[in-house]
Amino acid sequence: MIKNKKDSFKALLESWNDLENQNFFHNYKMTNIHSVLITGANRGIGLEFVKQFIKLGSNNVNYIIASCRNPEKASELNDLAKVNENLNILKLDVKDYSKYNEFYNNLFSIVGDKGLDLLINNAGILIRSELDDITPEKMIENFEINTVTPLMLTKSLLPLLKLSAQSKKRTIVANISSKIGSIDDNTSGGRYAYRASKTALNQVTKSLSVDLKSFGIECTAIHPG
Repeated sequence: MIKNKKDSFKALLESWNDLENQNFFHNYKMTNIHSVLITGANRGIGLEFVKQFIKLGSNNVNYIIASCRNPEKASELNDLAKVNENLNILKLDVKDYSKYNEFYNNLFSIVGDKGLDLLINNAGILIRSELDDITPEKMIENFEINTVTPLMLTKSLLPLLKLSAQSKKRTIVANISSKIGSIDDNTSGGRYAYRASKTALNQVTKSLSVDLKSFGIECTAIHPG
């Protein structure tokens, strides 16, 4: 359970530091980010990510791209964009795969040929499901949003991630997972759909880390707090 949304940003920083110590990110510095994309950025953890990146300043983070399903309803996000020139808001329903190409083009118009340095796959859903009320529909909904969409969006944006890696050789895909997806840590049972979807996301992240390593793209799964 997340007690403080700022813990999610702290977890990301700690993850980067751990990876830097293992020479995964070479000389990657938080003060040298061309572009970061945060999905599900209209509230909760995603919105807190936006706020924390804003605090780093536009000299340190050139472009912050916040995506959500209904930007017109994201009042706090829009208020932030009015006073922060480096914050851009893009419409994205992660389940609407037919719009991924359009989203890619909109994103490219912002980040340009330097590509996307950091992709934070934050958009997710938690449908509570215990043994007495679990249904196929609940399982499928959790899996699609929490497991399938991070993979498909990463695949769609891979050309932009490769552009970043080619120019800077420090590019990251961060999937927001959860400790509840740990098999060893499961001592309470229940939460079938959410728990299983995060376990699967961890496997997706591991496979991505292997498949994208040769391109200089690092992938990590983060428990936010």
